[in-house]
Amino acid sequence: MPIVVAPENTLLRIIKVLVDEKTKRHLENLGILVNANITVLAKNDGNVIVKIKDGRLALNKETALKIFVA
Repeated sequence: MPIVVAPENTLLRIIKVLVDEKTKRHLENLGILVNANITVLAKNDGNVIVKIKDGRLALNKETALKIFVA
């Protein structure tokens, strides 16, 4: 499921990231990569705030729709 519809405050695992190579490298540098654990902290109009490792990250709706979790 895309991260925008994932339940909040639940530990999830990233299974797929469907973005272009430049964006993918940027997200990987931020810790968003396949098999990484991620928690959705808040959602607002499709924009998502997630906890990845020890930090928080805000993702816009366009990017969040391309990150799939299980």
